[in-house]
Amino acid sequence: MSYQSDFSRQQFLGDDSERILRETRVTIVGLGGGGSHIAQQLAHLGVGHIRLIDPQRIDASNLNRLIGATAQDVEQETPKVEIAQRLIKGIRPWVKVEMAQSEWQAAASLIKDTHVLFGCVDGYMQRSYLEAAARRYCLPYIDIGMDVTKLEERHYAVAGQMIVSLPGRPCMRCLGFLTQQRLDQEEDDYGDAGINPQVVWTNGTLASLAVGAFVRLVCPWAPFKYDYEWLELDGNSQQVTSSRQPDYMPKHPCTHYNQCDVGDPFFRWKTI
Repeated sequence: MSYQSDFSRQQFLGDDSERILRETRVTIVGLGGGGSHIAQQLAHLGVGHIRLIDPQRIDASNLNRLIGATAQDVEQETPKVEIAQRLIKGIRPWVKVEMAQSEWQAAASLIKDTHVLFGCVDGYMQRSYLEAAARRYCLPYIDIGMDVTKLEERHYAVAGQMIVSLPGRPCMRCLGFLTQQRLDQEEDDYGDAGINPQVVWTNGTLASLAVGAFVRLVCPWAPFKYDYEWLELDGNSQQVTSSRQPDYMPKHPCTHYNQCDVGDPFFRWKTI
């Protein structure tokens, strides 16, 4: 057994977990602080097919949290997908990496036949669009995000979330995470957002929660038996708890996505 195929320390994930992970296709949208952590962990786990989508190049403000990035990358303005690819290949050279330096909407081929979709994007609207794409292609969608809110001078609240949204189960609107008020507020504030504060350890905690949920989805270790999962991170107290928000939402089958509205969108040419 070579060092590249020695997964003896994670055999508890299930007798067939090594093969399952090697044959699993995963897509990560957003290779910033959260997405780069996820890419690193998936490579360590031995996921065999990792797809990377991000249009941006690194800048100096990313170096405080982007895993695998170097000062030379900043000087050369290396695309984030190339940094993640180099990171993955450095850990597991045999992993098949596909990538697109583009908006995710222009890289549908890397999404629609994946097994699990990770969303590490900014803003509620992008999350809404990405979850809609996951529903269309019947994909499990795992979302992470972090916010830093200024409460008063030199006092900030750090918080984040990890949400698992499954086809046919409650979506992020059903759960009360994506609300029309939040979407409208984001649209009203468009262009005034300024710098979005981020730190490496909180990104890493949320990414670890997301990868843990992924492993439970695909491996026999601890089967995922829930309709959804929404974990909240209080970055100030360093505590993770299940969100209570879904308890206050109406209980009914998801009405936001039509079960018949799946697959590639098409148009009847006679009606155009």
